[in-house]
Amino acid sequence: MRPSLRSRAHAGERLVGVLLRMPAEELVEMAAVAGFDFILVDCEHGPADLIPLRQHIAVASLHQVPVIVRIGEGDTGMILRALDQGAEGILAPHLDDAAQAAALVSAAHYPPVGTRGFATYSRAGRFGQVPASEHRDRFLADTLVLGMIESPTGAAATAEIIGTPGLDGIMIGPADLAASSGPDDPSPADSTARVNTALADAGRLRMDIVGTSAAARAAFDDGAGLVVYNLAHSLMEHFRMLRDARD
Repeated sequence: MRPSLRSRAHAGERLVGVLLRMPAEELVEMAAVAGFDFILVDCEHGPADLIPLRQHIAVASLHQVPVIVRIGEGDTGMILRALDQGAEGILAPHLDDAAQAAALVSAAHYPPVGTRGFATYSRAGRFGQVPASEHRDRFLADTLVLGMIESPTGAAATAEIIGTPGLDGIMIGPADLAASSGPDDPSPADSTARVNTALADAGRLRMDIVGTSAAARAAFDDGAGLVVYNLAHSLMEHFRMLRDARD
C-alpha cells in the first residue's frame, strides 16, 4: 500500500497539487496522469456536490492520487461524507480561533480523537470489507486535517489555532485575507509572515496556493511543504497566451 499523503507531508516531501473548482473528471484524470501528488477539490467556491465529488475521488483513486476536499464554512456534514467516499484530507476555510480548529479536528476524526460518525460500509471502508479496527486505525493515522487562515483575526490567533492537537497545518487564503484587512489591521504581507513564522516554529505543515511554477519553487524554498496550483487561473493564463497568437 502506498504511503498516505499525510505521512508523506510529515516526512518532509515537497508535494504539488491542483485546486479543482470545475466539476470535470477529465481534469482529475489529466492531473493524475501528469503526475501531481494530490488533487484539492473545492466544494466551498466550486459547484461540485456529493455525487460529482464521489466521481472525482473514484477517478483519482484509480491512479492512486489522493484527494483533499475543501469544504464550506462550518460544513461538518460534508467532512463526514467526503471522508466516507475516500478523501484523504479535509481543508476547512475561515479559522479564526482555536475553538473552530478543535471543532474541525473533532468532525474529521473517529473517536477517541474526535466525533466523526463511524461506518465501514462506505466506499472508504471498501463497502464493509475492511475490518472495523483496521478502518478506524487507518483513518486516525492517515486523515490530513488542514485549516485556512483568511482574516487578520485568524492571523493574530495563529499560535492558538495551530496548537490544536490533530490539526496538521494551515493554508492562507490570500484573497480573503486581503479583502478582510482594513486600514487599522496589519498588512496582508505582515499577517502572512506572522502565520508562516508560527507554522515553522511549531513544525506544522504549510500549504501555499500559487499560480506559476516559479511561485511554487519560491514557496517551497520559503518553507511550504505543499503547494497547490489554482487550476482556473493557470488555464485562463494559458488560454490568453494561446489567444495572443493572433496579435
